[in-house]
Amino acid sequence: MKITRRVFLLALGGLGIIVLISCEKKDLATIPVIDTNAVSFITSATATCGGNISNDGGATITERGVCWSIEQTPSEDDNKITDGEGIGNFTSNITGLQANTSYYVRAYAINSEGTGYGKALSFTTNITAIDIDSNVYNTIKIGSQVWMAENLNVTRYRNGDPIPNVSGEQWDDLITGAYCSYDNKEDYRSTYGLLYNWHAVDDSRNICPEGWHIPTMDEWETLAGTGLELKEAGTTHWMSPNFCGPNPSGFEALPGGNCGFDGNFNAITGAGYWWTANEDNVEIEISWIYMISRSNSGFSSSTHKWAGLSIRCIKD
Repeated sequence: MKITRRVFLLALGGLGIIVLISCEKKDLATIPVIDTNAVSFITSATATCGGNISNDGGATITERGVCWSIEQTPSEDDNKITDGEGIGNFTSNITGLQANTSYYVRAYAINSEGTGYGKALSFTTNITAIDIDSNVYNTIKIGSQVWMAENLNVTRYRNGDPIPNVSGEQWDDLITGAYCSYDNKEDYRSTYGLLYNWHAVDDSRNICPEGWHIPTMDEWETLAGTGLELKEAGTTHWMSPNFCGPNPSGFEALPGGNCGFDGNFNAITGAGYWWTANEDNVEIEISWIYMISRSNSGFSSSTHKWAGLSIRCIKD
């Protein structure tokens, strides 16, 4: 606050001079006041943060966002992402992080007087998972569990033995492990991963990377019990309308569909199906699976072992 003084001189004939001082207050702008939001949805390469600007300092906020660094006091001169203008709460999605690395992040806001920063918060990114084919998978910690954040895409067992790539009418007659891409098209593989029959899941040579395993039905139920939304939001991959809950988890489940009877493919963009490690009925060759569709958040079911479904591995 600046005080302006105005001086008035009054001459009173022969009696001297009386000086009157008038004080006028004038407000000046200051840097913004901002808090850093808690860091959430931490994977091996990404994290979510943001901030809340409670006071713009008397001047328009022209830029806001978060900045991060491996140093304890990151600034806008380091890595940053911008998220609009004005006061209020905002969310920032940080990408391009290194796995298993400690970072510091803080929110910032800029007005004509300078840059205001929130408190610096620390977080550590998750490890990655690497399969026998050298595919690298982002991971996400949800509660006490660590899951792959992507579907499995491997073509060999852990010991290096190949998993046969089978397509067509042979699929439902198989009693040994097999995989295929949806509709036998490689274009689907990079997004949705591969589809496997249950014989590949149950093989003693292990299909998940070292230190990881096929989740049991109980482990899927524990994940579902968090009450968090497991689906990827929006309609980039999911058919519209995609009904998503308000609490995302970072699991980013995708609708990879399935390979069914006679090698027919179904439900791409409409549903995702994942194997569990549990058999349902040995005599009629069915096993437990977990299913998520565009209209629900997930439930357990069972299907024939020759079906081709996706796999998400969980850390040992």
